[in-house]
Amino acid sequence: MEFREITTFLQIAQLKSFSKAAQKLDYSQGAVTVQIKHLEAELGVRLFDRIGKQISLTHHGEQFYQYAVTLTKELEQIKSTISSAKEPAGTLTLGTIESLCSSVFPPILSQYHRMFPQVNVSIIIDSPRTLLDMLNENALDIVYFLDKRIYDHRWVKVLEEPEEIVFTASSSHPLAGRTDLDLDEVIAQPFLLTERAASYRHILDRYLAAYGKGIRPFLEIGNTDFIVQMLRENTGVSLLPLFSIKNDMKNRILTPLKVKDFHMQVWRQIVYHKDKWVTREMAEFLKLAGAVSPDRLNPSPQELPVFKNLDH
Repeated sequence: MEFREITTFLQIAQLKSFSKAAQKLDYSQGAVTVQIKHLEAELGVRLFDRIGKQISLTHHGEQFYQYAVTLTKELEQIKSTISSAKEPAGTLTLGTIESLCSSVFPPILSQYHRMFPQVNVSIIIDSPRTLLDMLNENALDIVYFLDKRIYDHRWVKVLEEPEEIVFTASSSHPLAGRTDLDLDEVIAQPFLLTERAASYRHILDRYLAAYGKGIRPFLEIGNTDFIVQMLRENTGVSLLPLFSIKNDMKNRILTPLKVKDFHMQVWRQIVYHKDKWVTREMAEFLKLAGAVSPDRLNPSPQELPVFKNLDH
């Protein structure tokens, strides 16, 4: 049994696809199939059910998956311990939402790359629900998301900061600067909104539904930068995290709209799986992201898994 076969098995199980696993591992699909067949032959069991294009773990596959995750974690710990004196040079797989990726991530990752140019960073952008499912399947190292407070006994939460969500428009919009805005007046405007999977869009829809109200946006898109650009052109109104428009507010290009009796708050949160060995690559990212201050974290591998678990 070769470790690369175990790695391939885990990738297929997490991605639920032979072809996606092959692409991620830079193997041909035929090579991936041969590795799994060899692994199944050595174990004497079938690990995957293949029905059409659907891939799922068999009962034996689920059992082997748990052992494979544990083995991988222990190997990561061995590698980290042995190479603790060396510069981080492994991989880091992050999950986040689009608005954070376009506004919060660039300065963090620019600094990270300057400090650790040998680390290969991969970013997956999706809804919080999907990302957290991937975290639980060990397909992601860290998830940085925006949502209501969410807790799970399987996670270690290392950051939880409130963020204001605001109605936003161009500073030259007719509603800009007014302090007597009613909600009905605002939601009657042409709207650009993120897709429904975005956490704050979902919260807005639920809030309005509770009062028998709703918004029919003329544009829905998952790209926050595109929405901000449209707002700069004075094309409608949107609902966005305040942090995503701070630079435009400083330059008096965009402005939050002051709506009477309306306040929406969500939380920036960073989590990793409690069973995940915290590599130096992960630890250094967490420090730069402000999740762990240097005085709370010694980058020595022996001390890395001491992050405070807020999930209780």
